[in-house]
Amino acid sequence: MRTPFLIGCLLFSWYTASAQIAVKNLLTENLKSPICIDAQNPRFSWQLTEKYNKAVIQQAYELQVDSSSLDNSNHSPLWSSGKINSDQSAYIPYSGKSLLSGHKYFWRVRIWDTRGVCSGWSEQAVWKMGLISPPDWHAQWIVPASNDTVNAPAPLLRNSFTLNKRVLEATAYISSHGFYEAQLNGHKIGDSFLTPGWTSYNKRLQYQAYDVTSLLTEGENAIGVTLGSGWYRSPLGPYTPRANFYGDKTALLMEIRIVFTDGSTKIISSDQNWKSSTGALRFAEIYNGCVIDTRLEKSGWTMPVFNDQDWRPVHVMPYTKNTLVATYNEPVKQHEVFKPIKIITTPRGEKVIDFGQNLVGWVKVTVKGNAGDSIKIAHAEVLDKLASSIQKICERQKPRISTY
Repeated sequence: MRTPFLIGCLLFSWYTASAQIAVKNLLTENLKSPICIDAQNPRFSWQLTEKYNKAVIQQAYELQVDSSSLDNSNHSPLWSSGKINSDQSAYIPYSGKSLLSGHKYFWRVRIWDTRGVCSGWSEQAVWKMGLISPPDWHAQWIVPASNDTVNAPAPLLRNSFTLNKRVLEATAYISSHGFYEAQLNGHKIGDSFLTPGWTSYNKRLQYQAYDVTSLLTEGENAIGVTLGSGWYRSPLGPYTPRANFYGDKTALLMEIRIVFTDGSTKIISSDQNWKSSTGALRFAEIYNGCVIDTRLEKSGWTMPVFNDQDWRPVHVMPYTKNTLVATYNEPVKQHEVFKPIKIITTPRGEKVIDFGQNLVGWVKVTVKGNAGDSIKIAHAEVLDKLASSIQKICERQKPRISTY
């Protein structure tokens, strides 16, 4: 009578121990479900659940990678590490066949503890490869028709296209010489700013990848991109006071890779079919701010119905793609909104707006006036108690924003 009871207790004990061992927080190159990895041998990391007995550590692991879902898979995976006796759970490199640009991959892991108890397979994680080498890019470098000086208005680039099928998923890959801000059907692509970021552009130029599935529609679509000088052709402070430090022309490189619900694909790329113009942004420079003339705003220019017949053609340029690298660092994003804590009026009538702290961001202001009126906003890092000193700070600053 005791034997069945003892066996039952042992089975219950084994089941309880096994149930407690689980793997969570699967990361690829330290990122959760990234969509742009250009490492040929990406590295995998994981953690054990909080319920796991911390006195017992991982003794072995097994990884599996496949190009299709590993759940209920009836075929051998693309790569299996086999059981590896190791307590390492961070930065385990992929060691299988070569991975393909733009393709999606799935991976999972299971571990054994020091008692030999296996966790069972984790939930699968997913990542997508970026564009690994220059030939993988279908897009061409394009420059706007008028783009010769830092003082020129910020270029606007657009292209329209038609999709005759339902979209399953779509990824946009974008880089530029200078800053870019891209829109698809009137919606900003991504939530990052100051892209593609500052690197030594003659050696490394980052590109970003965005999931734009929700921004595309069956039928007519349009892309609109604004370019700015950014760090690419701005004077980089007192040590490099000359303009055009890395180059003298802003440029765009962009493509959207689309997968339809029927399994077919399509690529929309920057090429000679794009058009260019200028709008309200008359001057934009990384250190000296911008000038905006709202009378020149081209309303709806990022929408499919916009009439661009008077826009000029772009030029295709043979700029290198050998320096392109995927982005792994944290992007610049909007985090919070600060309201003024005090508004000071100087003896001359200027308004000094005190936000209570030094910060990085931009000012959002609503004004009333007539055509031809202007407003100048200058930024300073120090708020002097004397109104006269405040006035001197304002006078030394170049105009940051002018609206008409």
